[in-house]
Amino acid sequence: MLDTLDAAAVRRWCADGLAALRRHQGEIDDLNVYPVPDGDTGTNLVLTLTSAQQALAMDLETVGDGGSTPHGHALRLMARGALLGARGNSGVILSQILRGFADALATAPVVRGRQLAAALRDATDAAYAAVASPVEGTLLSVVAAAAGAAESADSDDLRTVARAAAGAAARALARTPEQLPALARAGVVDAGGRGLCLLLDALVEVITGESPHRPAPAPREARPPATAVRETGSAQYAYEVQFLLDAGPEAVARLREILAGLGDSLVVVGDGATDAASTTWNVHVHVNDVGAAVEAGVEAGRPYRISVTRFADQVAAPARDGRAAVVVASGAGIAELCAGEGATVVPGNPSTRDLLDAILATAAARVVVLPNDPNTQAVASAAAREAHALGVKVSVVPTRSPVQALAALAVRDPERRFADDVIAMAEAAGACRYAEVCWAGREALTVAGPCRPGDVLALVEGEVHLIGVDLTDTCAAVVDRMLGGGGELVTLLSGADAPDGLAAAVAEHVARRWPFVEVQAYPGGQPHYPLLVGVE
Repeated sequence: MLDTLDAAAVRRWCADGLAALRRHQGEIDDLNVYPVPDGDTGTNLVLTLTSAQQALAMDLETVGDGGSTPHGHALRLMARGALLGARGNSGVILSQILRGFADALATAPVVRGRQLAAALRDATDAAYAAVASPVEGTLLSVVAAAAGAAESADSDDLRTVARAAAGAAARALARTPEQLPALARAGVVDAGGRGLCLLLDALVEVITGESPHRPAPAPREARPPATAVRETGSAQYAYEVQFLLDAGPEAVARLREILAGLGDSLVVVGDGATDAASTTWNVHVHVNDVGAAVEAGVEAGRPYRISVTRFADQVAAPARDGRAAVVVASGAGIAELCAGEGATVVPGNPSTRDLLDAILATAAARVVVLPNDPNTQAVASAAAREAHALGVKVSVVPTRSPVQALAALAVRDPERRFADDVIAMAEAAGACRYAEVCWAGREALTVAGPCRPGDVLALVEGEVHLIGVDLTDTCAAVVDRMLGGGGELVTLLSGADAPDGLAAAVAEHVARRWPFVEVQAYPGGQPHYPLLVGVE
């Protein structure tokens, strides 16, 4: 049992809360009163808190900065991660609840009962301030009840206040159908409120070591789709628009006015940064004029991670089925080649979030990921684990070069069992030897000898094998060296900095020297490497 909330406890709360949301994700999604991505509250909350946990994981020391205590710094990381990864209305509001916690406790020397009560009050205020038109019977009512009970407990005992808050939240959740007619008609409690109750119960368990063991809300009865109503907002708006925005408070105040006139379900929340020039905002709104909403964001600052969902396309919300491939590609030409093979392409050096988003966007039940870079393999594996928790089976084929990905995609066969297909792709990738040719950026000692800035380096399987002066001659020499070990097909991908005719010159060399070897040359557009070579 804990007498105070420290940084380690914050980390356990985030991890345990995320685990609880994952266990109940399907149940929470089923509470939605409108089956669209904006209403997939369980999924949205899982993705939001996953981003919070990733932010904590990237700062393992949890050292306070700017006057923050270690626990305050951990809470700020958690809140910032949730804001950047927030999905849907409930995810954005949850990020503000976490921000309220962080703001209240950042500099508090210790966190006992009264400090927790104050944090819940600040979290409630931040949540209500985030919503343009607050509605009772939602996540807002649940967090408000938790804050009220925590304050009424009037105790410094952390366990007493945490239990009071979680219990009041559960009772407030049960009352949500009485406050919101849409919930009563659907026979459900509020989905976002259910998610918050799970998080508060996880906090109680971290503090007390005891699980509250509250029964899950009873499942709703089936009802005709025509009676469906949205989780938030009215049915007169056809699109959900969400994006991150870097802008100052004055510009955002104007943005709120514009978006309020364009639609509903408006939520605009910031990260609480004191430097107005660096404030990041998460913007969520339902509109009919998508262009006007995005244009308003451009006028306010720099919008990015823009997502648009058309509700009518999502009413059926079909179960995931089929297969897909996700490929990491640096270079427009490589991306085009992979897309031509039916793969979903993610730009180079992606985050776990980028890859997870791409995996989920395929709507497939089984996905193979080709990272094409040793540095991306760990990220791909992390995304695969996150996708697995969301019900998607993902296999990572450890490709280290785009030429290996092309070899793997060439043998993909949807008629095979998925496991067998993954094995075939992995074997094809492993049978494709690869090389990279680039210019040396500094003086160094390599396994092929010393190199100086401007020398041409030919790397085979990641090791420097040749050091040359002329780019074309070095490219031809490394192909010769690779074909000396056998091969029937050579793939050449010319880079963004490749001189005109480089791939053609190498192809002509192969035709003269190795007449029985087939050559395929494509513009790859990759940075840093004028030529990538694959030999099969």
